[in-house]
Amino acid sequence: MCYSATASFAAGGSLVVVGALTLSKAKGKAELPLASTPLLLSVQQILEGAVWSSFDSPSLNRAATHAFLSFALVLWPVFVPLAVALIERNPLRRQALGGFVLMGVAVGAYLLFYLARGPVASRIENHSIAYDVPYPNPSLVLAFYLVATCVSCLFSSYRMVNVLGGALLFSAFIANWVRGYAFISVWCFFAALVSGIVLLHVVYEGRRIAGLQGLAGRRL
Repeated sequence: MCYSATASFAAGGSLVVVGALTLSKAKGKAELPLASTPLLLSVQQILEGAVWSSFDSPSLNRAATHAFLSFALVLWPVFVPLAVALIERNPLRRQALGGFVLMGVAVGAYLLFYLARGPVASRIENHSIAYDVPYPNPSLVLAFYLVATCVSCLFSSYRMVNVLGGALLFSAFIANWVRGYAFISVWCFFAALVSGIVLLHVVYEGRRIAGLQGLAGRRL
């Protein structure tokens, strides 16, 4: 997150609460991956707090930077479409989401290769952290990354998941426009804020299912 280690740790701590609440509201095993999104983002924000705190220690900074980027670059393009696919009940939509999962795996594997190959570095620039990860065709890779993580949500039959995808896509454009040099850090912060939509989804779906069960019980 931009600005400071304190801000990153505070965001991470707040998301622990949101994440725990979201998981407690999840209905069924299939919903657990999506419900765990805020909690995973809390870990990511805490890792960036560690990056902020590690600039006086090159070895610690290197480890924290790699850990943060593993979340930001490798985990999300695979995890998001998979989590959305797991809750999808429409066969055609689930099949389409399977394609997004394959795209995410390809993007994640590509970025993991260059993350492991290095050199990877983090630096403070204008009160934000900029990450240097050299890999070919960054604009094209970013496009595929956004399709896997954001556009996949738009193919869900759940309205709040659609809202999540739209919010993630919009926040990506804002992050790139406001602080393109620190895009990864800033967008990850926006994504952490947006993840509250996942809580709204599980709460809404829980109430909808309870309502349907109540209606079925009255009919019996």
